This record gives sequence, C-alpha cells and structure tokens, in this order.
Amino acid sequence: MTDFGDFGNIDMDRLLHSVDQQIAKAEELEKAMAKLVGRAEDEDHLVLVEYAQEGLRTLEIRPKGMRLGAAELSEKIKATVQDAVADLHRLSSELMAEMFGAASPMRMVEDSAAMLKQVKRAEASYDRAFEDVMGELDRIRRDLDL
Repeated sequence: MTDFGDFGNIDMDRLLHSVDQQIAKAEELEKAMAKLVGRAEDEDHLVLVEYAQEGLRTLEIRPKGMRLGAAELSEKIKATVQDAVADLHRLSSELMAEMFGAASPMRMVEDSAAMLKQVKRAEASYDRAFEDVMGELDRIRRDLDL
C-alpha cells in the first residue's frame, strides 16, 4: 500500500465537522452583514447619510443645506457618502474580526503584502505537489514500461 504521509491520518469526521462550522459561521456572517449600516454626517450637520450593503439607504439634507450652492452641496454629499461607506467598511471589519478572530478574511484584504505572501506560499506548495505527482506518475509509467 502506498504511504500517503499526513493525508493518511486525516480525521474525516473532524474535517467534515470543521467544514460544517465554517459554513454556519459564513451564514451567520451574511445575516449580520445585511444588518450593518454605515452612518456619517458632515461637520456642519447639513447632510446625513446612511449606507448599507444594498447601497445608499438615507440621504438627508437639512433645510440650511438647501441654501448652499449646487457645487458646494454636491461636494458635501459626496464627502459624506464616502465617510458613510468608510464607516460601513469599519463595521464590517470589526464584525469579521469578532467572528473569525486573527483568521479574519478582512485582515488579508487590508494587508495586501500579507495576502501576496500567502498567495506565493500557496503557489509554491502547489508547484511542489504538482512536481511530486508528476514525478510519481513518471515513475509509474517507467515501472509499467509505458
């Protein structure tokens, strides 16, 4: 019988349980993310914005804000929407950190250098595994005189 190394010692029940837990956690995350709302208000309290997963939820322009020129009001609205989006991003990051801890997927997205390092490590592992498999297949081919 062929030696499968560490793969021969995998506890399938434990693996399946872990997968079930991750799926449940992802479903819980999806429900919680749908409830998050990023909020922002400009420094003059003329524009209030709420931004959620589905996009712009609330845009409130107070009466004093309507007295502004179109360009100035437009800039206030754009800046406040950006702040609300940033707030939603912050809330999402906090939720993911709370649910996943140090293994939070957001941590990788926010730290592109760490993400690239992980990708390169995965690529190297894939390359090694591919070379091992191809070497083993070549050995089998030679043994069978193919």
